[in-house]
Amino acid sequence: MGGRTTLLYSEKFLNYDLGPLHPLRPVRVKLTHDLIQAKGLLDEDEIKITVPRVSSEEEILLFHEKEYVRLVQKYSERGSGLLDAGDTPAFKGCFEATSLVVGASLEACDQIMSGKFAHAFNPSGGLHHAHPERASGFCIFNDPAVSINYLRKKYNARRLVYVDIDAHHGDGVMYGFYNNPSLLDIDFHENGKYLFPGTGFPDEIGGNEAKGLKLNVPLLPGTGDQAYLRAFHKIVPDIVRRFRPEIILVQCGADGHAEDRLAHLRLTTNMYNEVVSEMHDLAHELCKGRFLLFGGGGYTLANVPRVWTIALAALAGKKLDNRIPEHWSKEFLKLTGEDPPTDLHDKPTNDDSKTIGEVDNVLSELASYLAR
Repeated sequence: MGGRTTLLYSEKFLNYDLGPLHPLRPVRVKLTHDLIQAKGLLDEDEIKITVPRVSSEEEILLFHEKEYVRLVQKYSERGSGLLDAGDTPAFKGCFEATSLVVGASLEACDQIMSGKFAHAFNPSGGLHHAHPERASGFCIFNDPAVSINYLRKKYNARRLVYVDIDAHHGDGVMYGFYNNPSLLDIDFHENGKYLFPGTGFPDEIGGNEAKGLKLNVPLLPGTGDQAYLRAFHKIVPDIVRRFRPEIILVQCGADGHAEDRLAHLRLTTNMYNEVVSEMHDLAHELCKGRFLLFGGGGYTLANVPRVWTIALAALAGKKLDNRIPEHWSKEFLKLTGEDPPTDLHDKPTNDDSKTIGEVDNVLSELASYLAR
């Protein structure tokens, strides 16, 4: 089961550049596009590139406060300033760069809701930490949150599912819709006791009419594929089926991959393939295949393009062999100065009984809060 798929891409995504020493390196998006192309996915009739548009200020204001948008514009023109406590510096043209990221996600929404494509992937997107009034965690504007409100306003969507598998808790989306019953938000992440932003615990299940529709699954450092997928399969398919969404959105941060430079999980490409494949099947079962995939975190350059290429293949229902094309490896070395990966796929990681037991404890704790 496939479905026509579009990849949102522009070389202008490289303009979202927080500086030469910043851990968020925009070249990862270009490397992803080029690996997708090198693996022949763009030769498929049902997978096409869509050139993104720039979002309007009115669209950005669907989630963000006007005073904050004005601040971003001011610092963007000046070319300096801090948009949060220090992780997200302004740069010349940052307003235009982040408006393109948001516009790419909104264009993806339009492509899906118009029926032109069933699935869309914006690798530059997934900037899930930004709050209505401030930047946070490398994220200037929150394109998933803007997309959710855009789908609600323009397409009258009343039941949306957002699954976040970034290693960092998607706090901007979670708290931005904490009391909103139209969004089922399920977030798997490294435990906030060990990793930014320090939020996303099992007792946070939503407020008012949204109680029980915000689910947080914090994982201990070192959690691998086996324990992660155990939790995913126990929670996600059943509650998504009961919610019956009109569209599924997934933030696919690659920083949960083993040896990421900022996080401490032990996941592999197998986890990403299985999660995206499962969500793809649910989208076809429940909402006519409507599935929007965002990028997100990912700070080890040898990991990110592989994870996202495999994710796009899963989105399109394609299988890829293990070969890394030689010309892409040469490009990787030239652009990064680092050794390219040798294989596309990883061997899955198994977990010991302690790790699996810890995951089961988290699920039990979550169930206890949901039952109250």
